[in-house]
Amino acid sequence: MEKTRQEYIHDLAVVQDKVHQMGIMAQEAVKKSVKALLENDAELAKTVMKEDDAIDDMIIDIEDDCILLIAKQQPIAHDLRVIATGFKISTDIERIGDHAFDIARVATTGKAPLDDERKKLIRELADCSVEMVSKAMEAYRTADVRLADEVRHTDKAMDEIFNRTFYSLSHFISNSTYPPEEVTKLLFIARFLERIGDHAVNIAEWVVYLETAERIRSRKKGDSLDKAIG
Repeated sequence: MEKTRQEYIHDLAVVQDKVHQMGIMAQEAVKKSVKALLENDAELAKTVMKEDDAIDDMIIDIEDDCILLIAKQQPIAHDLRVIATGFKISTDIERIGDHAFDIARVATTGKAPLDDERKKLIRELADCSVEMVSKAMEAYRTADVRLADEVRHTDKAMDEIFNRTFYSLSHFISNSTYPPEEVTKLLFIARFLERIGDHAVNIAEWVVYLETAERIRSRKKGDSLDKAIG
């Protein structure tokens, strides 16, 4: 027997709840990975790496739910957008989790070669990226287009923080007594955090699409770090 409309609405809500839960897990992973890095806590970093499997499992679960809804219900209009954005947002969240894993992996290699000033910059960058993810997921949970737009507009501030951090770290590397290969990892940390902000912007743009059917894509900038490190 075909599902009633009420059951179908419930199934769509379940997908959205799972996506939101996955987003909170990824957000916490970023916070813990940065804490592990700045406090030289290798055990916490290892915990973050182990917990990444749960995030990976969730995206598979969400994808399976979305495929079943498409196959059995043939959704249209807003219902189809709920499913499509479930796919897209969970992919961005999974990549946020991957970046948290990468940061944690650096934190397991030993004491991060950071002085107090560079720690402050990394923390500022991390705080901005985590806030963007938090707001993007709240916008998704509450269908708040205004909040989604706020995330999108925060991207400029994130880029400014990243640029300051990048040049500060570049100078630090040039004048540091630490092994160059160790200090260079800090540039990758900054890049991972900046990318997390980019994924938050993607999520915000999918929220706008979900609620308005309007496709928005932010203009992508040149990647100065990728050019610098070849």
